[in-house]
This record gives sequence, structure tokens and C-alpha cells, in this order.
Amino acid sequence: MKRLFSSFSLMALGASALLFTLPLAAWELDPERSRVSATVMQIGPDGPIPRQHEVRRLSGSADNSGTLELPLRLNQSDVVDRLGSLPPWLAGITERPMAMLTTRFPPERLDQLAVGDSLVETLTMKVQSGNAVREESLPMRFTKTGRDQVQVTNAERVALDGQALMANPTFRSVLLLLGYEQIGDEVPVSLDAMLVRTRDS
Repeated sequence: MKRLFSSFSLMALGASALLFTLPLAAWELDPERSRVSATVMQIGPDGPIPRQHEVRRLSGSADNSGTLELPLRLNQSDVVDRLGSLPPWLAGITERPMAMLTTRFPPERLDQLAVGDSLVETLTMKVQSGNAVREESLPMRFTKTGRDQVQVTNAERVALDGQALMANPTFRSVLLLLGYEQIGDEVPVSLDAMLVRTRDS
């Protein structure tokens, strides 16, 4: 089943791998193995052209109750690499959080997983960007690939609302700098992230 989300969902999706801990154990995202990929359909005079982008180096940790607060920054995306030398007004915001995600995952569900098993959980995430606050529900698949590691992926097709992205002033400014004057109605995204346990229970 297709899922269509607002512009905040890319941030929510990119953070969803950090959503839980076991009792007396801490989990954190491995930045080297955690990213979100997105396909932007650029609409030009010669027709639509698919363009690939990534939000990389996802990092953070959840507390022992399973509660997560994760700041998301522009410099986690490949936008900075593609643009090269940024204009002064944009260079100053790459390190500042563009949004804050808050969510919680039940720790006991992960505790019950055996290596090789997986579960699908629909997570509720609150995303705050400036004065705007939104909540999104996102189905995620958690697969225990080792005693102290869990792979996290989206459980079904997920797409951002392309028009909502263009309507957001910050995202629109970035898209225009990348040469996107018009994009498709959907921006499919996929998560591939790895949680690792930092200490034994």
C-alpha cells in the first residue's frame, strides 16, 4: 500500500532508526551505515528526469525508556556536497537544527526478538520545525541482525508530497539552488539504517 507524507516525513523517516532501547541498555545509530535515499523527479522542458539524493550520517541515541529527541541538520544531506560553495545566507544554517523529532518505541518488543527475526511497528513521530508542529505515523521494519545490532527499514512504499516540499520556504530555496524549478507530485524515499547497542544489559 502506498504511503504519501508531507515534507516533514523525510526528516521523520531519516530519524526512525533511533526509536528504542532495551532496559538497562543504550542503543545508537551507526552513522556509517544509516541513510535515507530519495528520488526527486525533476520536471524540465525535455520531460521528467529522476535525480537521486541522500540524507546521510544519521546519528543519535535513545534513552532507556525508548524516548528519542533528534535534531536534524542540512549538513546531513548531500545538498551541501552538490552545491559546493554555499551562499552566505545558507552556509550559516547548515549546522543549526532544521527540525526536532520526538518519538518513542516500546523497548520490550525489541527485547523479545531473536537474531534473524523482525517486526513491523507503526510509529508516531512529532516533528517541530520553527513554530510548526506535526505528527506523522510511519510503519517501520526492525530486523535483528546480531546480538547487538538491528537493521531498520521502511515497511512499505513511502513517498513525500512533492508540492508540500515546494511550498516549504526552506526546502524550496534548497531545491531552487539545485536547479529544481518544478518537481513531481511524489518523492519516493527509503531508509536503510543500523542500530547498535553500546553496552550490555
